[in-house]
Amino acid sequence: MHQLLNDLGRPTALINIDPANENVPYEADVDVAELIQLEDVMRAYKLGPNGGLVYCMEYLEKNLDWLLNKIQIQLKDKYLIIDFPGQVELYTHNNAVKNIVGRLVKEADLRLVAVHMVDSHYCADPSKFLSVCLTSLTTMLQVELPHVNVLSKSDLVEKYGKLDFNIDFYTEVMDLDYLLDRISDDPFTAKFKKLNAAMSELVTNYSLVHFVPCSVKSKQAMLSMRNAVDKANGYCFSSVEESRLQAQMAFSNNDFEYAKTQEVRESFMSRRSSDNEEEEFDRPPPQTKQKIGNDLDKVDIQPGFQV
Repeated sequence: MHQLLNDLGRPTALINIDPANENVPYEADVDVAELIQLEDVMRAYKLGPNGGLVYCMEYLEKNLDWLLNKIQIQLKDKYLIIDFPGQVELYTHNNAVKNIVGRLVKEADLRLVAVHMVDSHYCADPSKFLSVCLTSLTTMLQVELPHVNVLSKSDLVEKYGKLDFNIDFYTEVMDLDYLLDRISDDPFTAKFKKLNAAMSELVTNYSLVHFVPCSVKSKQAMLSMRNAVDKANGYCFSSVEESRLQAQMAFSNNDFEYAKTQEVRESFMSRRSSDNEEEEFDRPPPQTKQKIGNDLDKVDIQPGFQV
């Protein structure tokens, strides 16, 4: 993303605040390793990697002036990409990250958006995808930022087998009750049936979780994710982008549901067998006609058409 934005003429800086990052595959403009390193914490306090990461983020929170000064002096007038640790506890019930981003918004006057990356191959396992949805929802409520959930590595979406439904079922997080029937009935998972049903109901009732498919192998998918982020943090409405035609087209054809998942469906998923019509459309039956109360009543609303 850093390379793409720079190629598009957007000055971009990378900030690494993941103290567990070793052999970082990019050159960070600001690196938390200058302040604290996970290995040193684990050695000094005899902590495991999870406890060490929590300590590191709480230490950064107490010493956030170090990061604020670097942003305000070294990275002024640049678009920032901040690499956070991937440990889920930091975003579900520990307050360190929440407090850090809160101060960055308030004291550094930044318009931040949280980009939550989820491996797309979890779609192939109904119980794991349900867990992913619940984690995404919890993170959205805890971090309190505009939020973009991303199905990353979408070129590997069927790495562990064919999906039970078309990809838009997972990106739009349609009725999750359909997934409950796909969860194995073996003794180990059967005892969690009520828990899975409760989680499904919780995610569905909030109706906040959606995903954007993305793969670094696809420039178009990267641009679509950029558009989603630009709309979430308001960058596409800034004076910086006013003269850029591409930004003016942020609300483009890519916003239609079919276009959002077209490349994943056509390039990275195996085609369903046409020998069986039921298998070809193995997904919840869509509503084909709705009354909206305006001229669009004349339009048959298909899964790929968004009002």
